[in-house]
Amino acid sequence: MKYTVMKPPAEPPVKPLFKASVKPKGTAHIKPPGEIRIIGGQYKRTKLPVPNVPGLRPTPDRVRETLFNWLGQDLSGWRCADVFAGTGALGFEAASRGASEVLLCEQDPALVLQLKAVQARLKANMVRIERGDGLSLLRRLPAGSMQLVLLDPPFESTQFEAALKAAAEAIGPTGLVYLEAPKPWLNEQLQPLGLQVHRSGKAGAVHFHLLTGA
Repeated sequence: MKYTVMKPPAEPPVKPLFKASVKPKGTAHIKPPGEIRIIGGQYKRTKLPVPNVPGLRPTPDRVRETLFNWLGQDLSGWRCADVFAGTGALGFEAASRGASEVLLCEQDPALVLQLKAVQARLKANMVRIERGDGLSLLRRLPAGSMQLVLLDPPFESTQFEAALKAAAEAIGPTGLVYLEAPKPWLNEQLQPLGLQVHRSGKAGAVHFHLLTGA
């Protein structure tokens, strides 16, 4: 009597629980630097590079347009200081509209080189660029020497109050301070620093203010 030996059924292949991740090759996956444009004046449409730098947050076009509508577009003869310059968007906008002197201050060495390259390309002799701390520069400015101080510190900065106080001392009797911040600044906070709100607005997460002496 013969017996047939039964073979056990073949087990299905084991599928891996997770697929191996494939790392992108080269730098094609890295988002290239962006750019913004000067929106008015003699340098209108000039491109300003926006490198991938942590905390760098150029003032949006719509906000810059509103600010210079408030200022009246023609800044002929004005002395201005953009003390947290970044890409230089605010300072170059002021120079584009006729400001006679624009001081740009920036700490990041790569951004300083970029600012100097833009200045040279535009032949903007009214623009002076300084590497350093914006608050320290503000405190060195002679009292009443500026018609416009532009303040756009990093939103995580702890220097807002000190910078506003120093800016109030740097502007003349008819001078103005522009402020961008992650929250609105009200007269109750500003008046002890020597300033008050003239105009204000909001665009996304940005609160922007045009301030006068209190």
